[in-house]
Amino acid sequence: MMYELKQVGKNTYYIESPAKIGIYVMEDSSVYLIDSGNDKEAAKKVKKILEAKNWKLKAILNTHSNADHIGGNRYLQNQTHCKIYAPAIEDAFTRHPILEPSFLYGGYPCKDLRHKFLMAKESDATPITDPDFPKEIEILPLPGHFMNMVGYKTKDEVIFLADCLSSKQTLDKYQISFIYDVEAYLKTLETVKNLQAKCFVPSHANACEEISTLAEINIQKVYEIANTILAICQNETTEAELLKTIFDTYDLTMNFEQYVLVGSTIRSYLSWLKDTGKIDAFFQDNCLVWKTKS
Repeated sequence: MMYELKQVGKNTYYIESPAKIGIYVMEDSSVYLIDSGNDKEAAKKVKKILEAKNWKLKAILNTHSNADHIGGNRYLQNQTHCKIYAPAIEDAFTRHPILEPSFLYGGYPCKDLRHKFLMAKESDATPITDPDFPKEIEILPLPGHFMNMVGYKTKDEVIFLADCLSSKQTLDKYQISFIYDVEAYLKTLETVKNLQAKCFVPSHANACEEISTLAEINIQKVYEIANTILAICQNETTEAELLKTIFDTYDLTMNFEQYVLVGSTIRSYLSWLKDTGKIDAFFQDNCLVWKTKS
């Protein structure tokens, strides 16, 4: 059930939601929230859950600045005057959320991209390097999915993994997960495979006690997408041609959101493949052309 509170440690909980929201409860009943949901309505449901438990929100710890993770920030901050912590760079996106659709589109985003799915309401965020960041929470760097994403580990040995991996069902349905830096993402997944905890809570997969199997599934999907790109680029291919073929191959439907999310991800794959010497790029007739190295 959506917005059901689930306990996974003595003081650690999460709220079942489209992007899971973590809760760590202090002895004085103050709580740290890990992410805040996708919008004001989600935040209202979170606030209701906290009030039912007589918990007082002390701070929100954002894992990264994607709108579905910070969308409840402003409402909760306005209502409770809580502090918000975010990783470096991500804190700038949190304070200035127009940066997310602008970054994805590569220019000023049209109205079709300026909505809550890609652009949360702004909120006042403090870097996680601030000396007041809670000592009870361990920060785990998880770069790759987004610029400087982190996970958080509680005293109960529960690790919140943010968006560093997806469920197999999600991968089978959507095929291409958003990735900013493919090399960093693969390194993060290798790190995650070796993490030890009593419970892992990914934002978009079931909470579990063992994470290495799912991490490996995500790793193999990255290589599958990379090999698909290399196969398509056996013949000289422009980015637009490549993107259309990718959408056709995986039976995806193009719209503005998919265009920027999948398009940005494919460009990240191309950068990684070029930097690792697997693909060439050159300009021909004023077009950028990609060609797999023989």
